[in-house]
Amino acid sequence: MAEVAIPTAQGTMPGYLARPAGGGPAPGVLVVFEAFGLTAEMQGHADRLAEAGYLALVPDLYFWGPKVRCVMATLVARTRRSGRAFDDIEAARSWLAASDECSGSVGIVGFCMGGGLALACAPKGGYAAAAPNYGEVPSNAERALEGICPVVASFGSRDRYLRGHPDRLRRALEALGVPHDVKEYEGATHGFMNPHPGLLPKVTGTFLPLRYDQAKADDAWARIITFFDTHVRAAG
Repeated sequence: MAEVAIPTAQGTMPGYLARPAGGGPAPGVLVVFEAFGLTAEMQGHADRLAEAGYLALVPDLYFWGPKVRCVMATLVARTRRSGRAFDDIEAARSWLAASDECSGSVGIVGFCMGGGLALACAPKGGYAAAAPNYGEVPSNAERALEGICPVVASFGSRDRYLRGHPDRLRRALEALGVPHDVKEYEGATHGFMNPHPGLLPKVTGTFLPLRYDQAKADDAWARIITFFDTHVRAAG
């Protein structure tokens, strides 16, 4: 596991790279973090992917300025589906795919804000599969997702912010004929795959409950790895 330097149009972006055991090029996975940034939890997700045999990279999309400013700019980019965040994600994808340690086949995983970004990046090309976890689905999903790669997505039934989004995504992917696995976990909240530390779950309160559910998170990860083994590993 190491910090790496990724060239972008706006300067050098740091990132966290988790390497799998064993020799030979491995399939790559780009991990797009939630709004809180490149935390230990996000590094843990990359480590988990490395344990499954993937070369996993978490780019630090907030490297270019004060965190609050970076968060706001990234959220705006997600809504507009264009902007600096997309440029930096593409720079990270290109760097990963070109690495001697990568087979050239790359998937993308995202959480919350990063889930929405992953879903928006996936139709732009260069990805063998995408795993948006409780990410926002655009209202014009069928049109916005045209050309998208296979998708494995996870949501929580108690996620008030994303009510109706799992069905919207499922319908769009079915209409587009895209291989997919979209699951809504009964009783799970927003952020159920991330063990958020400290007071954060209390601060978000009843407006946006955040509660880690290890059993459901483990199931979601098992689905992601199985799906990526079929669509990302096989493509390399």
